Amino acid sequence: MIEIDWAEEAGRLRASAAGEADWNAAVARSLVRDGDKVLADIGCGGGGMAKALAEALPGATVVGVDADPDVLEQAQQHTAGLVRCELASMDDGAKPLRRAIDAPADLIWASASVHHAADQQAAVDVLASLLAPGGRLALAEGGLPTRHLPWDLGIGEPGLELRLDLAQDRWFKVMRESLPGSVPMPYGWTEALTRAGLSDVTTRSVLTETPAPLSTERLDGVVRGFRTRIERMSGAGHGHGHVVAGDGEWLDPEDLAVWKELLDPDGPHFLGRRRDLAVLSVRSVHLGHAPR
Repeated sequence: MIEIDWAEEAGRLRASAAGEADWNAAVARSLVRDGDKVLADIGCGGGGMAKALAEALPGATVVGVDADPDVLEQAQQHTAGLVRCELASMDDGAKPLRRAIDAPADLIWASASVHHAADQQAAVDVLASLLAPGGRLALAEGGLPTRHLPWDLGIGEPGLELRLDLAQDRWFKVMRESLPGSVPMPYGWTEALTRAGLSDVTTRSVLTETPAPLSTERLDGVVRGFRTRIERMSGAGHGHGHVVAGDGEWLDPEDLAVWKELLDPDGPHFLGRRRDLAVLSVRSVHLGHAPR
């Protein structure tokens, strides 16, 4: 069984909001429309997109909603008064979210939050019900695994990052199954939006790339990200908001030993001293429109 302690994740989400500022700003500008009055970020995490929406359309009311008070506090600090932050959960249905937003929304954004709902289709239905006539629901879910490492690192078997992605996929499956009342959704996000009564449903995937060599700040962020993932995959994630029952091992022992060497700042193979790490990311945004 896997549980996520969002209070322990709050700081990481705030750091992610700051690190993804450019991506958030570009996507926000592509989503807002002149005349939009109410924009909402549901499951706002560290407040990155909520802040970007407020900056993209200063005249609009922007509401950031999250179910965890510690996470919401980080969002409040990050958005610095640009966004009204409200506590509510999509698992509780439409009423608390409607009360939090306080008006039909012209745009609802939900990034990597719906997949934490026990019934993902029900969550999409709820979000769609909050839209004003002609409003848009944008779900940032899926895409392609981000790539950072060369295929051959000179230590361990080649393809180390690929095997980490496979381990995380297995972890995600168990996380979904561990949610109380978990309901399978054996179809894609565009179908979920269509079933929620939305039209003109489409997907746009955004590619971002930072080539090697990375700046010191960006390289530190990549190493921190790998360290968090490895602690999660090794069952050592109790300090990172994850409780894993059983042996908690998702990686082969040989790969785990290699990762420990790569993440040891005092070791000869520390990733933070390499000049060949990069960031190549493809993230998907699924968009549907409410009837007018």
